[in-house]
Amino acid sequence: MISNRNLAAVAGCIGMLVMTCPASALDWPHWRGPDYDGISQDKGFKTTLSEKPKVLWEYPVGSGFSSFTIADGRLYTCGTKARQQALYCFNPDTGEVIWEKSIEKEYKEKQGGDGTRATPTIDDGRVYILGALGRVLCVDAAKGELVWDRQLQERPWWGCSASVLIEGDLAVVSAGLVDGSLLALDKKTGKEIWKTGNEMAGYATPCPLTFNGRRYLMGFLSQSAIIVEPKMGREVWRTPWTTPFEVNASAPVFHEGYLFLTSGYDTGCGLFKLSEDGDKLAGKKIWRSKVIVSKYQSYLLNDGALYGSDDKALRCVDFLTGNELWSVPRVANATVLLADGHLLVLTEKGKLMIAPVSRKEFKPTEAQVLEGHCWTIPLLHNGRLYVRNLEKAVCLDMKAGE
Repeated sequence: MISNRNLAAVAGCIGMLVMTCPASALDWPHWRGPDYDGISQDKGFKTTLSEKPKVLWEYPVGSGFSSFTIADGRLYTCGTKARQQALYCFNPDTGEVIWEKSIEKEYKEKQGGDGTRATPTIDDGRVYILGALGRVLCVDAAKGELVWDRQLQERPWWGCSASVLIEGDLAVVSAGLVDGSLLALDKKTGKEIWKTGNEMAGYATPCPLTFNGRRYLMGFLSQSAIIVEPKMGREVWRTPWTTPFEVNASAPVFHEGYLFLTSGYDTGCGLFKLSEDGDKLAGKKIWRSKVIVSKYQSYLLNDGALYGSDDKALRCVDFLTGNELWSVPRVANATVLLADGHLLVLTEKGKLMIAPVSRKEFKPTEAQVLEGHCWTIPLLHNGRLYVRNLEKAVCLDMKAGE
């Protein structure tokens, strides 16, 4: 019989082998997935619901809004445990906790909910996370041991919410004020490489974009949207974007030179067309309206249409014109994921809705899969859907024919 000590050693070796295997094409290593767009490459899952999918496992992660990431056979999210914000590493098949790591003390917020807002980022065997109180951590993905950390000096009113962006050798953080609107750190050491701007951070995760063959980074800040060069953070474009309470949280959508922004509190949305302007960029407003007023949920783009849920409804809106194509009233603040030609919508009260993606209509089948406060976008991976509320993480069996 294998002793507990030997069993642990074997498990550790297996874990190290898993960590050194090439990442699957289906891995979802950071916020909004491989292409930062909320679109999954998963196939072969249930696209109609007649009843609640089977629960494969669940775990009481505690309060938090972190979504899930998965890489090299491991699943990550954050929660609250023993009055600390906690980073969890799971076996995605069984729900076994491989390791957990304290991020910083718990974050309490009466209006929306407590806990970590950002989603873990996985890169080259390391996990990066920004706590709601401003501590940036890099930990070893194999064992959860601290590699480096850094404390930001400021945080927005409702807590630091942006996930860490890995771009080349950089770990880019939406920091704010004295730390820079965008702060780029050496991803291996945490050493500061550059910082740009002195505006307060927004709540949206920095994202990369490629325009005319050149790579840029974008930040959606408290009062503006900016685009910078990744090498030294030189700003090449900025547009004012003021929102009551400085809540700019929805992920920007960039496609073929067009940039879409939206915010809540009656701010609305708009589309800009970028062009080269010497060694900088120019942005021409194409349209501006209140057809989408999204406080914190992000939209995705498919076949020339935006899909998502704002403060009042689930909507489909033409990307280039801003014309509404359809809406479903009272499906507010839901999360939307696209996979294999289907929209997966999780309402803020835990109802899962699945429908073929269409510019003409939304005809879903649905099932109640969670209760409580559900503002976190699920993760679909290998026919399993990972969902959560402010109490627990749940793995649902979505494999077709099972």
